[in-house]
Amino acid sequence: MTTTPVPAPAFVPADRPRRLRRTPALRRLVAETRLDPADLVLPMFVKEGLTEPLPISAMPGVAQHSRDSLRRAAAEAVTAGVGGLMLFGIPTVRDAVGSQATEPDGILNAALRDLRSDLGDSTVLMADLCLDEFTDHGHCGVLTPSGAVDNDATLVRYQQMGVAQAAAGADLVGTSGMMDGQVAAVRAALDAENHLDTGVFAYAAKYASAFYGPFREAVDSALQGDRRTYQQDPANRREAAREVALDVAEGADLVMVKPAMSYLDIVRDVANDPTVNVPLAAYQISGEYSMIEGAADRGWIDRDRAILESLTSIRRAGAQIVLTYWATEVAGWLRA
Repeated sequence: MTTTPVPAPAFVPADRPRRLRRTPALRRLVAETRLDPADLVLPMFVKEGLTEPLPISAMPGVAQHSRDSLRRAAAEAVTAGVGGLMLFGIPTVRDAVGSQATEPDGILNAALRDLRSDLGDSTVLMADLCLDEFTDHGHCGVLTPSGAVDNDATLVRYQQMGVAQAAAGADLVGTSGMMDGQVAAVRAALDAENHLDTGVFAYAAKYASAFYGPFREAVDSALQGDRRTYQQDPANRREAAREVALDVAEGADLVMVKPAMSYLDIVRDVANDPTVNVPLAAYQISGEYSMIEGAADRGWIDRDRAILESLTSIRRAGAQIVLTYWATEVAGWLRA
């Protein structure tokens, strides 16, 4: 058998970046962005009245927890090395002002006490500070007679909610309602009640996104309409810088961009802003999770690679902390 001679190359590259991609060990050695379990925060849902976990159909692998199953899942996450837990509460009874959000025995506050008792200081315990899960209209605040969200009346409820969560054991309260002045209002209320060590985790740039869809099921949302009068317009970029700057000036201890994957430019803007001198987080939200799970279920993508790639992209954009529903699972991979 004769072989055809390979002609001499017409051009020899002077630079060969492929040398550092040749083996997994080389690629690992020179990786510019790394994931660590401590970078990850697990959002968790606890629902009043449940005796066992209730799967969320729109979010395969995620469930609404009972108080007991929440304790087990939280312990598993902490054992895996996850950096923190963000709790969302789902009450049985809702009303116009979200009364259960500030009841000491309300589901969210009771669950916070459970986890503080179980876990001590072994994790960072966070609570979503917003009224949407607790109101019968599903909005993030108190409504005026005409049905608009009353910014300043809502701040009063946020102050009460922040104090209740701090008293229940939250390390950080997550101001997620996008009301003007919410960080300053909550900080003032915490300080007045001597919760000086409780931090404010500001959802500083939170967009009115279509990707929240599965979350509506996760919290049994009663919302009719949308939240475009208080969450940010997806078309706007400079506005996010203003929102973040206001929250930092008002005393935010951490700031967050939400959603993550469709807003990596915003994450990068905040990360590069020298005036933002607090840690930056990004929230990989329900729709981002469900898209990957749905495509993987159909065999269209490699699930595990897509998960790691998506999380790496958020860290690469500049987020120090990533909230993700895969936190426990991914932490296990990273520690294996």
